[in-house]
Amino acid sequence: MHQSATIKDVAIKAGCGVATVSRVLNNTGSASPEMRKRVAAAVKELDFQFSEVGRSLQSSTTRTIGFVVPSIANPVYADALQGAQEVLNLSGYQMLLISTNYSPENELSAIRTLISKQVAGIVLTVSDAERSEGLSIIRDRGLPHCLLYNNAPANYESWSVDDKAAAERVAQAFSENLHNQTGFLALNFSKSDRARQRYEGYCAGCKTRGMKKPKLLEISENFEDLTLKLKQFLIENPSITGIFASNDFLALAIIRSARKLALNVPRDLSIIGFDGIDVGSMVEPTLATIVTEPKMLGAGAGKTVLSFINKTDVPKPPYAHQTFSFRAGGSLAHLGAESSDDGKITPFPSSFDPTK
Repeated sequence: MHQSATIKDVAIKAGCGVATVSRVLNNTGSASPEMRKRVAAAVKELDFQFSEVGRSLQSSTTRTIGFVVPSIANPVYADALQGAQEVLNLSGYQMLLISTNYSPENELSAIRTLISKQVAGIVLTVSDAERSEGLSIIRDRGLPHCLLYNNAPANYESWSVDDKAAAERVAQAFSENLHNQTGFLALNFSKSDRARQRYEGYCAGCKTRGMKKPKLLEISENFEDLTLKLKQFLIENPSITGIFASNDFLALAIIRSARKLALNVPRDLSIIGFDGIDVGSMVEPTLATIVTEPKMLGAGAGKTVLSFINKTDVPKPPYAHQTFSFRAGGSLAHLGAESSDDGKITPFPSSFDPTK
């Protein structure tokens, strides 16, 4: 049976000491470019595999970073994962991904699992950064970590979007297009502090512009019975002319439900999303939305965790106003004179069922 090469074999082949090979492979110390080439050549020739088990026994950690997100179905988190992974791979770290499905209980379990696996650090999105039990455990243990998409409480590092300011920009877009009564569609606030903060910002933006307070529709993460819920929502609120969805995934789902109800988007109902996922610009009508940069945010969070591990300067997140932009799209329509009655927008009179 072929015996696996050892780090000592690599050292002999490269003509150096074991400590030098360890420094090169761990990228933890100085070594000349020529020595790095010799070690790399020896590793390749001997097909040497550096034992993560042995390394973890020495350091009480692995060269693994945990990545906790609420969903892998939402492309935003997939893009953020890619951004973080590219950064971590260049530093010799692997990533261990866990999706919590927007469940605080799953979130706590995921964090405990990652700690038990002795990860070197964690990048994570939690349901509620102010109340997360798992986040408190991470902090108490002094484990390097960085929040992603959550606006950070005091003394926490985060790469996120200014949710309230971005939502106020949505209110501006609706106001400029003469929408006065709108709705806000979101996942249950207890499972997403981002949705709650976007709602708060949107309410503030509507108030500033003299619009009516938006009507709220909260749903579960699996969009169960969304079409029926939209139908009932519009029947109960017949003056609504537009809906702001707290993410693009929801916005596209609501457009699909509107079509099932024989409603035309944007003629009967305008829709604005949040995130700027690529598919939003590929559908018809194109989706009006807040555009974020998930890949950049993921990379920033990854660099932050590495800076804590390596005790280097922590990278600075972008300024709040640089975290988003508004993208116009065909799902937002201007309410012209034909939609008005003596200055009052009334596309859905109370006697009219818009779903018939």
